[in-house]
Amino acid sequence: LKRPCFFKRPRKPPVGAAMKVCVGMLMCLALLGTPSRAMEASPIAKIIQMISDLQAKILAEGTESQRVYEEFAEFCEHRSKDLQYEIKTGKSEKAELEATIAKEDAKAGALDEKIDELAGSIATDEGDLKKATEIREKEFADFSAEEKELMEVIDMIKRAIGILEREMAKSG
Repeated sequence: LKRPCFFKRPRKPPVGAAMKVCVGMLMCLALLGTPSRAMEASPIAKIIQMISDLQAKILAEGTESQRVYEEFAEFCEHRSKDLQYEIKTGKSEKAELEATIAKEDAKAGALDEKIDELAGSIATDEGDLKKATEIREKEFADFSAEEKELMEVIDMIKRAIGILEREMAKSG
């Protein structure tokens, strides 16, 4: 069931058909009213000839207009198909890009968490390194003091040995 459309214009009969009927009637009148010799020179014959020429011209223009319309309609169809394909392709690319963005956002979030974790680990390691350096410096200071003390003891022992050897050589 088709609903009537009140916004459409009624179709007019083609101009060529009305023109054909008009020309045909004028030709019949001209042929019936005058002999063939008189028709060649009569003003009615000239009018009929002019109307025939006009009819041929209008038909040629109509044919040309139809050809141009068909070319344009074909162009519109191809352009419509191309645009539909581009829209479909664009939508699929959009979906792919949105998935990629979501994936990369998740990846960036995970990497941010890892960066925070590593930054905490680095801070802890730096604190441990500082403590270890302090311990090493303290141990080095203790070692240096002990080494100095031991060197003094060794030096005293060497002197004592030297003195004892001299004393034993004198006594002995």
